[in-house]
Amino acid sequence: MADELGVAAPPAARALTNAILERHDRNETIAGVLFYGSCLRKSTHEGVLDFYLLVDDYQAFYSSRPIAWANGLLPPNVFYLEAETQLGTLRTKYAVISLEDFEHGVGPDCVHPYIWARFAQPSILVYVRDEESRQRVIACAAQAVKTLIQRLGVFLPARGAIQKFSIAALWQEAFRRTYGAEKRPESSDTIRSIYQARSERYDAAGASALVLLDEEGWFESVVARGSAFEVELRPSRRLWTRWRWRFSRPVARGLAVLRLLKTAFTFGDWVPYALWKFERHTGEAVEVSERQRRHPLIFGWPVIWRVLLRR
Repeated sequence: MADELGVAAPPAARALTNAILERHDRNETIAGVLFYGSCLRKSTHEGVLDFYLLVDDYQAFYSSRPIAWANGLLPPNVFYLEAETQLGTLRTKYAVISLEDFEHGVGPDCVHPYIWARFAQPSILVYVRDEESRQRVIACAAQAVKTLIQRLGVFLPARGAIQKFSIAALWQEAFRRTYGAEKRPESSDTIRSIYQARSERYDAAGASALVLLDEEGWFESVVARGSAFEVELRPSRRLWTRWRWRFSRPVARGLAVLRLLKTAFTFGDWVPYALWKFERHTGEAVEVSERQRRHPLIFGWPVIWRVLLRR
């Protein structure tokens, strides 16, 4: 994970990172900036690039107490930014979260998968303030992979205490469940393509995490058998972890809705972005009137309900 996070960021990611830092006057409480998501996976700057801005303290970072309070109550806060660069107009949505909340969010005790599901996937640490911050981010990325396996590996087929599976099956099952937990519509082909885009990375990270979890006592045993693994996990632990995930799904979905509503107040003019995102994921365009675009939470409910009812 240290090697992956230390890869040189592409020019567009560096340019947007600078723009984000400048927007916040290179606030000294900023510990790091992480680039992740579909634009990293596809090596493109077309669309909207995703970043996480890691800070020390919300009250010290923001000049507005209500915004700081909202960030602490339900992290992260999400903002939108467009920057004119040598590459043309670049767009980003970036999430602000404290390093402490980020560390909690990648851990196995976190109820929802919002953070660990994202950062079990590849990311690049474009900016870091100091070596201590770098080491904390590296530890978070490694923990995110371990948490994903702990929480979702239990859903792969088992006979008694024994499971036999490929790393590919493990990751794709995890992607399917985590995207589904937030009602983010992704097809089976998309899920497969996410794994295939970096299959060697996912195989290496998954294998390493399985060995570490075995050493830490999560599994009774882990044995590599060619390209597959055979793991032994106590049935009671598997049953508890499955039940816990089923309980966390409605929590995750409810929090996703609350974050979306909160983002409506931090994002800026978010309606064009939301429509673009919906069309990109479903292939269906949604038309709205100018009045609905300008006042979506007042006049947009006919469109919102239609989308929700169609799942």
